[in-house]
Amino acid sequence: MKLVVLAGGSGSRLWPLSRSKYPKQFLSLHGEDSMLQTTVNRVVSLFSDSPMIISNESHRFIVAEQMREKNIDVEILLEPIGKNTAPAIGMAAMMSNIDEDPIMLVLPADHIIEDLEEFRAKISQAENLAKNGNLVLFGIVPDKPETGYGYIKRGKKIHGGYQVEKFVEKPNYETAQKYIDSSEYYWNSGMFVFRASRYLEELEKLCPDVFKICSEAVKDSSYDMDFIRINEDAFKICPDISIDIAIMEKTDSVVVPLDAGWNDAGNWGSLYDINPKDKELNVIKGDVISHKTHNSFILSSSRLVATIGISNLIIAETKDAVLVATKEEAQNVKKVVEQLKFNKRAESDDNKEVIRPWGKFDSVDKGKRYQVKHITVKPGGKLSVQKHHHRAEHWVVVVGTALVGRDGKEELLTENESVYIPVGSIHWLKNPGKIPLEIIEVQTGAYLDEDDIVRYSDNYGRK
Repeated sequence: MKLVVLAGGSGSRLWPLSRSKYPKQFLSLHGEDSMLQTTVNRVVSLFSDSPMIISNESHRFIVAEQMREKNIDVEILLEPIGKNTAPAIGMAAMMSNIDEDPIMLVLPADHIIEDLEEFRAKISQAENLAKNGNLVLFGIVPDKPETGYGYIKRGKKIHGGYQVEKFVEKPNYETAQKYIDSSEYYWNSGMFVFRASRYLEELEKLCPDVFKICSEAVKDSSYDMDFIRINEDAFKICPDISIDIAIMEKTDSVVVPLDAGWNDAGNWGSLYDINPKDKELNVIKGDVISHKTHNSFILSSSRLVATIGISNLIIAETKDAVLVATKEEAQNVKKVVEQLKFNKRAESDDNKEVIRPWGKFDSVDKGKRYQVKHITVKPGGKLSVQKHHHRAEHWVVVVGTALVGRDGKEELLTENESVYIPVGSIHWLKNPGKIPLEIIEVQTGAYLDEDDIVRYSDNYGRK
């Protein structure tokens, strides 16, 4: 079998914790590991080949670093433009070993599954069905009339599952309750098992334009460090279409029921459901003091949050934003994200802590002509050789050792030492040590945005 993990998506329903440049699949929402790490870890032992992770271009270094942390060798297929699941899975199938024609297990990167033994048993059932040419998907046995999921109605029973009678869109509450009462419907999980060749056969027959474009994009693919890059010009004209609409709703398929503590952690209500509660039925995370508070989810990321006399609320605090919503309306947080994007607010894309391939930086303070950052460079990490047209920089080392290049000269700085980088100076910074390097950077100048960078060389292939 071949494991394919879909790690795209923006996770807007979990704003402000999740942002487009660091969405929920990279967050630790249920346990210490990120959701991506957990997804790969729960099944990686079932496979001999390296997993393939399909990621947005902008998330490539986050994926690589999170897999490196878990010592998992992966192939990372980069989508220059998100085009939904049908093209992504098609390219993964095309890049699989054609001679071996593997059975593919396709999983989203951001689902929670509590009962691993049951999940692995169902994977084995689905694999046997796929060996006989079936296109298989997992249907979640529902435990409530959920209106946020699509449903699958089962048909005739076959060995290991049921033929799919029909797919239905997200229902209203009354219809969802009827589905539950009938015991004939499952939630559509978005998890699949099939042979690579069978998927491509159906893709070519049912969506020939998608098949052709993916073939052209993959044919001109290349390796860049740990990443597989496809032909962007060929791929950008590909239709944006899901596997359900492109394939599964138009062909014969099989559903395998799954009752393994599944949750897609898709919104704040889902996070409330899966986390342990205190005696007042609150989920408390971080530095929180609550009094006469009931049935609420309260998260503090950077400061004390105090609540008095509230109930049925979602409160999520990050370094740059606070969300307060009723539990019933919290799923509409995407409306806030849409407004942020319309107003071109940075809070829709970035947290104050921004991940880079060499480490990260945290914006501490910003004024009209200055900005202060806390920069962390991982061991061996190096910032690009660059210059700025509009800003000067002062670097103060607070932890570790820094190797600094400035206009052709190098110097080694240790704790409490500093260096000045004038406007227009060609410079770079490297951590030559064994522990993370931390520096405080003070920028001054008339223009302080991140696009005031002229790169001369970069270890990570950035332009």
